[in-house]
Amino acid sequence: MLKNDRWIYEQAQRGMIEPFQPELVRTVNLAGQTRPVLSYGLSSYGYDIRLSPVEFKIFRHIPGTIVDPKRFNPKNLESVDLHHDSEGDYFIIPAHSYGLGVALERLQIPDNITVICIGKSSYARVGLIANLTPAEAGWRGYLTLEFSNASSADCRVYANEGVVQLLFLEGEPCEVTYADRVGKYQDQPQQVVVARV
Repeated sequence: MLKNDRWIYEQAQRGMIEPFQPELVRTVNLAGQTRPVLSYGLSSYGYDIRLSPVEFKIFRHIPGTIVDPKRFNPKNLESVDLHHDSEGDYFIIPAHSYGLGVALERLQIPDNITVICIGKSSYARVGLIANLTPAEAGWRGYLTLEFSNASSADCRVYANEGVVQLLFLEGEPCEVTYADRVGKYQDQPQQVVVARV
């Protein structure tokens, strides 16, 4: 069953999402000026999390190398600077490139819930695709978020603003949670975590 705003709010009060925004935020007021943002916070049947300004990395081509998820070479990733202007804080993902960021919110998923992380339509409409990923029952930490710029133009991805939506799905209690099996991505810090085997 897909969980609603009341359930998400109650679980957030128990530490499922920190920091938690109890309503959908569409504008912010900074230094006396209001500006629009890509929405974040509680929605009817989900929660829009924000991109952290702490770190963002893009893949770069190193001639003669192949990206291998079993033996990932961190040299294939390049840190991207955080930019600032009147629209907000942002990273730039080059055309036809792939980037990794991290969520601003820390999650602690209940043992009977699996979370699906899906992209926001505002980004999809400019060619930025968020990879569909799960956070399994019992998982906790900061999600590493994956983005593909499918367009032929460089694309901004805004920090401190909504970047993906989480959908919370309840199931029958599982025999073994992600925490029970000490999953390899458990307790991720607020930094990009690369592929592990």
